[in-house]
Amino acid sequence: MKKFVGTGIALVTPFKEDYSVDVEGLRKIVAFMIEGGVEYLVVLGTTAETATLTVDEKELVINTVVEANAGRLPLVLGVGGNNTTKVIEELKTRDFSKFDAILSVSPYYNKPTQEGIYQHFKAIAEASPLPIILYNVPGRTASNVLPSTVLRLAKEFKNIIAIKEAAGDIVQAMRLIQNKPDDFLVISGDDMITLPMVLAGGSGVISVIGQGFPKEFSEMVRLGLQQKVKEAYKLHYLLADSIDMIFEQGNPAGIKEILKTRGLISNALRLPLVNTDEILAEKLRQFTVKNS
Repeated sequence: MKKFVGTGIALVTPFKEDYSVDVEGLRKIVAFMIEGGVEYLVVLGTTAETATLTVDEKELVINTVVEANAGRLPLVLGVGGNNTTKVIEELKTRDFSKFDAILSVSPYYNKPTQEGIYQHFKAIAEASPLPIILYNVPGRTASNVLPSTVLRLAKEFKNIIAIKEAAGDIVQAMRLIQNKPDDFLVISGDDMITLPMVLAGGSGVISVIGQGFPKEFSEMVRLGLQQKVKEAYKLHYLLADSIDMIFEQGNPAGIKEILKTRGLISNALRLPLVNTDEILAEKLRQFTVKNS
C-alpha cells in the first residue's frame, strides 16, 4: 500500500516524426522521473494514447519501461475497458511479474448503471493476480462511479486497494476520504485539486503535470502529506498556470510540448489527437524554460 502513497506519473508514449514509438525517448522520460523523485510509474494509461497503440506496440512500451526502470520504482499497468470478458482474459493471460498493481478504468461508452459498474469490477477483482486501483474519470467514460459504489467495492474486495478519483469534484473526493476503509487509498486524478485532496486525507496523485516537473510536483505532494500547508501551496501556485495550460487543448498535447522543450521527446501525437496551436505552445515553452 505504501508504494502508492505520493506521486505516480501517467507516462506518455513518445512518437518519432514518422509516428513510430520512440523507445529512446521513453527511456529518457523514465530516467527523468526517477531523477525527479517520483514514487511510482503508470504504464499504458489514458495519457499514453493507449487507444491508438497496436498490440505489439503496447508490448514494446511495457518492455521499454520495465527495462529502463530496472526495478527502481513500483510499476502500475493500465488494464481496463468496456468489455468485461476481454479485460478478464488479459488478466488471466498476461505476465504481471514486473508490475505491482493494475489501474482499471470504469467502463466507457456503454454507460452502465452503478450495479453494472459494481459487477464489472467484482469480476475483475476475482480474476486479477495483482492489487487493483479503480479509475473514475467521468469526463471520458460518460458515467460517474459514485462513492457508494466505490466504498462497496473497497469493503468487499481486499485486492481493490485504491481509486484514482478524477471526477474533478472535491466534495465527492472528501466523501470518499471520510468513509473509506482505513487501508484504502484515495488518489487524485486531477492535478489542480491534488493538494486539497491530500490535505483532506488523500494519499497522493497519478499525475500528468508531474511528468513535466517531477521534482517540484512530487515535493509538493510530500509536503502536503506532511501537512506542511504553506510550503506545499507555494509549489502548487508555482505550477498552477502550467496545469491549466497542459489541458487547455487536450491531453497529452500539452505535456508533450513541455517534454519537447525539455529536450526529451518530440511533440508528435497520433490522430485523432493533434498538437496545441502555436500560441499555447509558445506559452508552454516560456513557462518551462522559466521554471526549469
